[in-house]
Amino acid sequence: MRNIEVYEVGPRDGFQNLDQYIPIETKVSIIEKLVQSGVQNIQHTSFVSPRAIPQLKDSRELTEICLSKFPGINFSALVPNLKGASLANEAGVCSISYVVSLSQSHNKANINRTHEESFNEIVKIRDTYPELKICLDLSTTFGCPFEMKENNNRVVEFLEDYIKLGIKEVNLCDTIGVANPHDVKKTINDVKSAYPDLNLQIHIHDTRNMGMINTFTAIQQGVTKIQSTLGGLGGCPFAPGASGNLATEDIVYMLNDMNYNTGIDFSLLLQAAKFQKQVVNGNFSGHLQFI
Repeated sequence: MRNIEVYEVGPRDGFQNLDQYIPIETKVSIIEKLVQSGVQNIQHTSFVSPRAIPQLKDSRELTEICLSKFPGINFSALVPNLKGASLANEAGVCSISYVVSLSQSHNKANINRTHEESFNEIVKIRDTYPELKICLDLSTTFGCPFEMKENNNRVVEFLEDYIKLGIKEVNLCDTIGVANPHDVKKTINDVKSAYPDLNLQIHIHDTRNMGMINTFTAIQQGVTKIQSTLGGLGGCPFAPGASGNLATEDIVYMLNDMNYNTGIDFSLLLQAAKFQKQVVNGNFSGHLQFI
């Protein structure tokens, strides 16, 4: 039985684009149900300006509640800059995801930085907070809304400076859902061949109904850490109309049924998905929450 670590990113990626603010009590209730189902890895927020993402204005308070209420759970937060890393560190977060886009255009639109500026910023974070565990979130790994599909060879080349810096974990993100199994297989194999000691995660959007097959293709190539969101909430703001991420309950159902060990009780996870649908007004793309 092979172990697969599911990283639930819904409380961050699923909630961040919703217009209606979700009360912190509701967020905690959803996270509690995720924990009860056996989810051990949760990206619960992002430390960004409340003006940019009002939904995450409660990042510090939510962090303090989660760390106190759910000891032993691996909580992480996404940060776009040194300021975000500082706030996360002050709140007690030990693991952060630092986001940079393979696409220069998307990087500028998403975080208003050039590639050089993004790299210089992570150098500052590493120098200032060497104790922080950093996962590099490589957005638009497989394509972006401005530059379309990517050349696989660019991924290996782009990561070189980050690997030399000491980054040991990279999350390959299909930000707008344009990848196919061939792209996923080739990219992962190329990256593993170039950087055999690098830990990989995969984050697949389900825009073209490819979330399950692309994620499973990554698993077949040896990736054991997969990201998803409860109910399939989420999506890239630069790809209007695109559906969200792969639904956690969908992928867990499949993996459990195939005798992979996720450590997650599907029935409790499905209850969490149904509860979330009752209390959150969002565009859900998961399939099993309706049964």
